[in-house]
Amino acid sequence: MTSPNDKIVHVYDDIEEEDNHLPNWWLFILYATMVFAFGYWFVFHTAKLAPGTREAYQADVKALLEARAKANPTSPEALLALAADPARLATAKGVFLATCAACHGQKAEGIIGPNLTDGYWIHGKEPADLLKAALEGFPTKGMPAWGQILGPEKCVQAAAYVYTLRNTNVPGKAPQGEKLD
Repeated sequence: MTSPNDKIVHVYDDIEEEDNHLPNWWLFILYATMVFAFGYWFVFHTAKLAPGTREAYQADVKALLEARAKANPTSPEALLALAADPARLATAKGVFLATCAACHGQKAEGIIGPNLTDGYWIHGKEPADLLKAALEGFPTKGMPAWGQILGPEKCVQAAAYVYTLRNTNVPGKAPQGEKLD
């Protein structure tokens, strides 16, 4: 007869294997990890009590763009931050209608100037290119340098509004320039 203190030994292929209990510290770590995993799943995925990683990342990117825009108000980052803010974009639309609509049309469909809503662009396709076009213009093609007339802030607003019009395809003037990717 065996006592409770006797160890049970398994033998398989001449290898003796004792049936020892796991150490308490190891079990504590295992159970604590399981509790943490359940709590994390509940807080971040089920109940949405805290912002998830995607929301936190998007908030960080937005804060970074705003900080860069404040540091340099005539930067492409300022243009992107303005294009993402609907309240400020309404002001930008007003700047576009007051200065650019005479040549590009009320809906940017193109009258004298090119259609700004199609997928074709003449002078680059990046926000920096739009900003440069608004600030420096193209005097040889009839577009004035609005940076000297309106100032850099209003040029950023107009360029941000034009950036939001990309690929909206308002019927108007025939496509000109290179197709955007």
